[in-house]
Amino acid sequence: MAAMGMSKNRLEAFSDGVIAIIVTIMVLELKIPHESSWLALAPLIPKLLGYLLSFVIVAIMWVNHHHVMHPVESVDNRLLWANNVMLFWMSLIPFATGYMSEHYLSPEPVAVYGIDMTLCGLSFTCFRLAAGKRYPRSKTSQPLTFKDISSSILYLASIPLAFVSTYVSFAIFAGVALRYLLPKPEKQENPGA
Repeated sequence: MAAMGMSKNRLEAFSDGVIAIIVTIMVLELKIPHESSWLALAPLIPKLLGYLLSFVIVAIMWVNHHHVMHPVESVDNRLLWANNVMLFWMSLIPFATGYMSEHYLSPEPVAVYGIDMTLCGLSFTCFRLAAGKRYPRSKTSQPLTFKDISSSILYLASIPLAFVSTYVSFAIFAGVALRYLLPKPEKQENPGA
């Protein structure tokens, strides 16, 4: 069944729901300690840090999803499936986060997280390209630049680097997230133009 001309509201509502479930699953992985002391929280620190990192990444993807969808007026099958593929890889973030948080000194779980982040980044790029075709005059329809795919490249590099040092991969994960969180310098307007 063709989706030509379908309102974007259903795609956005579905995406918002899936993303809300992803965050809920991640927070449910944080088990409440049986003791009430501060020391009882110490074993949870890797899980809390993993949750924080993944929450920020999911939030960044949600915000960017909103920005990409804003100028789109209707969706087609290409955009629906690009969105679903992106949501699939995002839905694995709770698993990858839990696995990495449980075994943060082992390269394999950190590499699994890097694989999922790479696939999230690549699928978001495909989603952006599909959305750009629905609204050719928007910023999202512009050709991809190195900056657009650099996050995916860094995530891809984190996979083999996890076998050198898991901390290098963690630095990549945090660095990519910080890149999106730091305010961008505002462009100077030329009043004479």
